[in-house]
Amino acid sequence: MIQEMLWLSKSYGYLFLGTPRNALGHEPENGSGNEDLELPLFGLSTILKSTNNFSMDNKLGEGGYGPVYKGVLEDGQEIAVKRLAKKSTQGLHEFKNEVISISKLQHRNLVKLLGYCIEGTEKMLIYEYMPNKSLDYLIFDKTQSELLDWPARYHIIIGIARGLLYLHQDSRLRIIHRDLKVSNILLDTDMNPKISDFGMARTFGGNQIEANTNRVVGTYGYMAPEYAGDGIFSIKSDVYSFGVLVLEIVCGEKNRGFDHKKIWNNLIGHAWRLHNEGRSLQLVAKCLGDSINVPQVLRSIHIGLLCVQRDPEDRPTMTIVLLMLGTEGPLPLPNEPGFYVGNPKQDATQSSSSHGTSSNNELSISILSAR
Repeated sequence: MIQEMLWLSKSYGYLFLGTPRNALGHEPENGSGNEDLELPLFGLSTILKSTNNFSMDNKLGEGGYGPVYKGVLEDGQEIAVKRLAKKSTQGLHEFKNEVISISKLQHRNLVKLLGYCIEGTEKMLIYEYMPNKSLDYLIFDKTQSELLDWPARYHIIIGIARGLLYLHQDSRLRIIHRDLKVSNILLDTDMNPKISDFGMARTFGGNQIEANTNRVVGTYGYMAPEYAGDGIFSIKSDVYSFGVLVLEIVCGEKNRGFDHKKIWNNLIGHAWRLHNEGRSLQLVAKCLGDSINVPQVLRSIHIGLLCVQRDPEDRPTMTIVLLMLGTEGPLPLPNEPGFYVGNPKQDATQSSSSHGTSSNNELSISILSAR
């Protein structure tokens, strides 16, 4: 809470105490990983039966670490099975560490891990099934975007903020997601958002607030400039990604690849200009029509711009974000946003390539992607 008070003081022009240098650090070493796996162990025969032997009709998608299949257990429960690709370099020890790490995350706005399977050469994670797919499918597809009116979108923004706050502050481990984006937000039957895909995540311990890496991973368009350019990441780099998400949810357009009359090549720049000119409502997706709550929409855009400010110390924490979303008080003026969209020739959803060797403490929760 002290950190939040200091941010508010700085934002409104009052006293601000700088970040103590001894709180900064490089990426910490992973734990020993000797803890017992505290999740149900599924037999391979059960998984094969539930997915109809990994039928193509059951395939939901495929990520960098392997395919995801829909399954139905004997009791009728629907599941999503992430099958680690045979070519993956992840070994048994790393896989077990992954299961341990994911199993400790329990929040209604995170995809729930139900169990795992290790048998022969097969390594799989079993998740709750998300019937409404991922958020990008609904907001970027013109034929689907009308399914999400403004109240539904605002509900999703609040849910993502709560899930991210849990990762940063309320979970046993302080976790930096590092790849927060619309395709990693899954939606349940009631359109509740669930953060997924922790493949790039890192854990912080003690008073650590920042770290750096030689291997920059994530998705261009969502990456904070200090991370994309210098490999420095913190909870504030996740806050930046959240700000991009908010603007995309309001606008219905992708940040990266956005082109407005040849003036801007990203949504952030366009939003910043409209905000400064008092024309923020022009950012709102036309499909939202009369469903919008104008003060709520304008406040969301303003908060999104606060989250994408160039200087990480200027960005609010997720505690402050939720406070601002839930109140009607005045907001500080946002400073200039940070722009980093990567190589424009790359696909907007492509993850960045490695810029060096990975450090030993990468929390490889790569398969929390249960679509």
